[in-house]
Amino acid sequence: MRSYGRTDVGIVRNTNQDYIYVNDSKVGPLPNLYIVADGMGGHNAGDYASKYTVENFTMRLAEETGPVYSVLTLIEDTLRTINEELIVKASENPDLEGMGTTFVMCSINEDGQMYVGNIGDSRLYVIDSQIRQITEDHSLVAEMVKKGEIRKEEARFHPKKNVVTRALSALGVVTPDFFNLKLEKGAIVLLCSDGLSNMLSDAEIFETVSEYRDDLSSAVQILIDKANDNGGKDNISVILIKNED
Repeated sequence: MRSYGRTDVGIVRNTNQDYIYVNDSKVGPLPNLYIVADGMGGHNAGDYASKYTVENFTMRLAEETGPVYSVLTLIEDTLRTINEELIVKASENPDLEGMGTTFVMCSINEDGQMYVGNIGDSRLYVIDSQIRQITEDHSLVAEMVKKGEIRKEEARFHPKKNVVTRALSALGVVTPDFFNLKLEKGAIVLLCSDGLSNMLSDAEIFETVSEYRDDLSSAVQILIDKANDNGGKDNISVILIKNED
């Protein structure tokens, strides 16, 4: 497995509330681990939520040294514990009231089986001969698309595109979505915050990654540059992973 990730503040925002984790090596029972979290909340609440979630999630997994019955159950239980801790932290500190974070992660074993967990509107794509969005956005516009109220092409430009309907937050404990799929050799996985997916179409992302599929660091930088060229209205986080095993 080969990967590269980067996060950028963008052009409009003064602070970066995104937080990423990129590790091609073993993390507890997982063979590798990749995460994008996009924090939300006033003051430093969004920064705190994303950083706390990612750091504590990876720490708790690393402490799991015994046999694991179910990887997905372990991930779900760990996220639930962190969600409960965010609620407590917010109750203890008024500056953290209303904080929350999106969360998308994956881990890929030597057989190409990929475990994916997500909550919110940060995304995971698989890119080979085409681009496929694996995760489902937990957002108002995604619900509107499902109901046929707007077309998918309109969602990226809708004025309420940033309204998230589900997140790890101080407002209550929620359940992430989980996916398990087989990756073909040579396939590329993209994790990103909405600072990328709101600024570039899937077709533009596919074109860039396909052109630079052998140079992941350049592909990540070019995606970020293009998002900034298109307005850079939010923090931008991008992780690319190539399944070379």
